Amino acid sequence: MKHGKKYNESAKLVDRTVFYEIEDAVALAKKTANAKFDETVEVHIRTGCDGRHADQQIRGAVVLPNGTGKTVRVLVFAKGDKVAEAEAAGADYVGGDELIPKIQNDGWLEFDVVVATPDMMGVVGRLGKVLGPKGLMPNPKAGTVTMDVTKAINDIKAGKIEYRLDKTNIIHCPIGKVSFTEEQLTQNLNTLLDAIVKAKPSTLKGQYLRSITLASTMGPGVKVSVAKF
Repeated sequence: MKHGKKYNESAKLVDRTVFYEIEDAVALAKKTANAKFDETVEVHIRTGCDGRHADQQIRGAVVLPNGTGKTVRVLVFAKGDKVAEAEAAGADYVGGDELIPKIQNDGWLEFDVVVATPDMMGVVGRLGKVLGPKGLMPNPKAGTVTMDVTKAINDIKAGKIEYRLDKTNIIHCPIGKVSFTEEQLTQNLNTLLDAIVKAKPSTLKGQYLRSITLASTMGPGVKVSVAKF
């Protein structure tokens, strides 16, 4: 893959043979970001899990102490008094059956997270083929299937992110923006890693966290030491 001049200049600052401590990796990820927009800083965690086995699936959610720096649009599927509750809590969109054709047929996807009350999952289930591949299906483990829609919306708006294994057993998560301070990014990363360490499947043999790489949207990858994990 051919990279541009800016990327190559940034890549020279990173020693690919070194596994950096978290604070140093965060500083480098910030330093090597040079796009004209406020890049997202992401972490990529390769695990020793085999997601094909149900007992080695990892999925959950955590509220980052300093948020993600992104304005998150929340869609809530609810009925009855939960509609007013969701609206009062700051949901961007609230509805029920009437949203199905809008999403299915019109391709409307102007939202980032979907929350549903348990009694609406029958309705939401019909959108599985659309929402599933995009990682938007509500899930009890992520706290997005709940009767407490106020808490769910507040957490999401405050910087709650979901983590899960992809098909190659890697977890990809945003931990903030390049404009964040090093301290804010470090706090966010530590909070996420603590949650993932706690989510280690009891059936897993061998090393859990194989590698951790930090990178800004357009920047080079910075390897993080996994020794303490």
